[in-house]
Amino acid sequence: MTRLDSNVQDSIWTERKGGFPVLPQDRPIGPAVSPPNVGEVERWGSIAVGALLVLAGLSRGRVSGLVMGLTGAGLLHRGVTGSCQTYRTLGVDTARHNPATAIPAQEGVKVEYALQINAPANQLFGYWRDVENLPRVMRHLKQVDALDRQRSHWVAGGPLGVTVEWDAEVFNERENELIAWRSLPGGDIETAGSVHFRDIGNGRTELNVSMKYNPPGGKAGAAIASVLGSGLAKELAEDLQRFKLAMESNSSPSTDSVQSPS
Repeated sequence: MTRLDSNVQDSIWTERKGGFPVLPQDRPIGPAVSPPNVGEVERWGSIAVGALLVLAGLSRGRVSGLVMGLTGAGLLHRGVTGSCQTYRTLGVDTARHNPATAIPAQEGVKVEYALQINAPANQLFGYWRDVENLPRVMRHLKQVDALDRQRSHWVAGGPLGVTVEWDAEVFNERENELIAWRSLPGGDIETAGSVHFRDIGNGRTELNVSMKYNPPGGKAGAAIASVLGSGLAKELAEDLQRFKLAMESNSSPSTDSVQSPS
């Protein structure tokens, strides 16, 4: 067997990162290519499950097989590229952070809300970045204590008088543009989220909030699960409308400023 010239070899396989071969076409070309945001263990898991789903879909045929195959193809793509759009939306990056603090893409309850506020991005960012302000606009939060610049302790109230507590960290931040956070291990709940601040001119800002929760187990499981879903989406919408009213009027936010729909 003729040995390939080293230049030819380099044109076929360029390098290996975490055991994954990188083809020449996988090299980043310009700013449009996003870096991997899925950890190595998750990538191998996605490849394994994706391959099984593709094979099962091919053997089954028909519509159900097509759906199964497409799902498997998506997982294969996630595993091979190390890229997950859900993680990117939330600002989660398990390729560089401890995956134990992230919520798997297939789990949890996700809610999103967007609105425009007649206030500059730096004002909104500054208020949100001081996490101890958040109980003033978020009705379910009882208290948030900043432990340091990145970590904080959260206490929230649920139905039936249940209280849940957890620690969280801000792990991705761009001044006046993005704040992303996630819970740390050991709390009553797993959560991750992000808020994007987009300047749309004339002193106005578009706010995009994305939050994800895993229903807690143990003492809070049954009680909190009932409000995760449509109840959580409704609550987030009310919280952000309360935040909007306060920021536009330059008044101190109050959890009573927006009434729940009957």
